[in-house]
Formats: sequence, structure tokens, C-alpha cells
Amino acid sequence: MSGHSKWATIKRAKGKTDAARAKVFTKLGREIAVAVKQGGPDPASNSKLRDVVSKAKAANMPNDNISRSIKKASGELNAINYDTVVYEGYGPNGLAVIVETLTDNKNRTAGEVRHIFDKCGGAMGTNGCVSYMFETKGVLLIEKKAGDDEDEIMLNAIDCGAEDFSSDEEYYEILTSATDFSAVRDALEAKGYAFVQSQIDKIPTNTVTVTDTDKFYRMMDMFDDNDDVQQVYHNGEIEG
Repeated sequence: MSGHSKWATIKRAKGKTDAARAKVFTKLGREIAVAVKQGGPDPASNSKLRDVVSKAKAANMPNDNISRSIKKASGELNAINYDTVVYEGYGPNGLAVIVETLTDNKNRTAGEVRHIFDKCGGAMGTNGCVSYMFETKGVLLIEKKAGDDEDEIMLNAIDCGAEDFSSDEEYYEILTSATDFSAVRDALEAKGYAFVQSQIDKIPTNTVTVTDTDKFYRMMDMFDDNDDVQQVYHNGEIEG
């Protein structure tokens, strides 16, 4: 399993229960709310909202849910007060972990994130302690289908401005710079491509082999279950 979201996370997400999917949609709704507050409710003129809507669609969030989240956020602009807080630390086997949160109570969230690190054999660190080990990239995943012409998809991705292209048995992965992400995604969508993942990601520059997989998966599940945690990045590699 790679250090960023990529294939293994997609496979885990496919097996999520309805309750887990509802939690994902709740977190996406929070991201939508923050984007609306920052730039307004129209994705055409709010690039941040457009990115979040694309991410929500890739996660199979129904269009009705997306529309309701935007309308709700538009009607509660003065009531929304989420802060973006990023925590860094170390997980099992010393792997590097970055936790992105949206919170209305920084003290509560900091305590909960620290507790998860401690409970799973890790430790929360200071800002900057592991972030230098990651590069920020746009990540687009396309699910493979019978009859695909991989060379054509790769050439289209490069023509649209992608930095890198790779694949495994199930997915094509397209990497972009963070600044070109929206433009590349929009250009590929205009060519008819649909994505199972569409987001800005943090790619590790080196990996750590995770031998204590029980603590690792426990940590990831605890972060998933926390309402304030939006995204977790790590440089752990699961062998086999």
C-alpha cells in the first residue's frame, strides 16, 4: 500500500458500510461549507468549491446531497466557523503522518488527535516535523475498463498538462502539480473521462515499511471515525 491515498485506499473505501459512507459525505459537506464561505456558492466562479464538488462526485456523493450542502452553507454563512488545522506526527514503526482537520474547537481536536497518536503507538510532533517528507500533488484516478487504450489515455493526460502517469491492474493514476490540478481535471473531464478519485494529495518522497499492521489500521480507522479529521497522509508501505 502506498503512502498516499492511491489504490489501496480506494479498495478500502469500496468496502465501506453505508454508515461509513454517510460519515464521508458529512466530512465532504463540511469542506463544501468552508469553500462556500470563502468564495460563494457558484462553482463556476469559486475554484475551491469546484475542486471540492469534483472530489465529492468522485466519492459517489449524490448530486442532491451536494446541492443541499451548498444551499445549507449559503444560508448559514454567518454561523459557519471552521478553522483548518494541520497536525504532524509519527505512527507505528516511526512512519510520518500528516492529519488535516476542519474544526470549530481547536482544543478538542488537538486533544483527540494526540490521543489517537498515543493510542496507536505513535506521537504527535511539532509543525514541520514530517511535512518536508511530502510533495503536494494533484491526484486523479481512472478505473480501468475493458477496451481501454492505455497509450491514448496517457497521451491525453500529458496533453492536458499532467506531470506523470502510471497504472496497476485496476486504475490509471494521473499526477499534476498542485497549481495545474483544476485545469488538468477539467480538460480531461471535457474529453469524457470520469474519476474515482480527484483531489490534492501529499505524496511521500520516501516510505517506511509497516510491520505493526494492527496498530496502523487501528490508527487509520480512528482518524476516519473522527468528525474533525478530513484527510490523513502517511509514508507507510504495507508489504504483500
